[in-house]
Amino acid sequence: MEKKTAAPLAKHDKKPAAKLDIYSVLREMILTFELYPGSRVTETELANYFEVSRTPIREALLKLENEGHLTIRSKQGCFIRQIDVAELSEYYRVRTALEIAAVEDACNHMPTNEVERLLALWTPDKKPETVTANQMEEWDESFHIAIALGGKNEVLVKYLQDINDHIRVIRRVDFDNTDRIKHTFEDHHKILQAILQRDVTSARNLIKRHIQRSEEFAKTLTLTQLARKKATANRFGRIPP
Repeated sequence: MEKKTAAPLAKHDKKPAAKLDIYSVLREMILTFELYPGSRVTETELANYFEVSRTPIREALLKLENEGHLTIRSKQGCFIRQIDVAELSEYYRVRTALEIAAVEDACNHMPTNEVERLLALWTPDKKPETVTANQMEEWDESFHIAIALGGKNEVLVKYLQDINDHIRVIRRVDFDNTDRIKHTFEDHHKILQAILQRDVTSARNLIKRHIQRSEEFAKTLTLTQLARKKATANRFGRIPP
């Protein structure tokens, strides 16, 4: 396969090293498939790209590895995590079971004032006019973890956080669509209303449908984006065949 030449850097890419959050930039490049799944990069290439020493690059890569975004192999470089849709489906099956257990526990144990606080945050009419996919991903994950914490089951919270680490890429693309953001606010509000009313059956059904819709939309969009991005992704030129 013909190597892709590095794309020229836009003006906004060139920031003073002291002001640049290398971790956040690299994470964004991975989540948007600019660094293509399965591709290889090295500390030296990244240091040259960001015009910094290898130390901040190494720190950022270690953090990204801990989050499951890439694998660091001694003397070989860093390999961006592959996306296996079949594997992601298995993680979503486990996530669905955990989320159902979380809302059941929340119905029984989550304090009313905490439910009401979340309701105020997720009222559809109060949705910000502009919100980035990155912001929505963080808010969405925080919402689901808050419900799990409200259920007072620390083991469940731990396992849910682990699942989140494995599916974060696909959850992110779910929020590249403004309608999906709108529906997420509506779904979250309904789920919280069911918890507030201590309606276990409704809460279970709502969370199950919410996650299944999100999974199907995100999987479809991920496959589309992968196909579109492969021709231009990874400005370091190591795109898998």
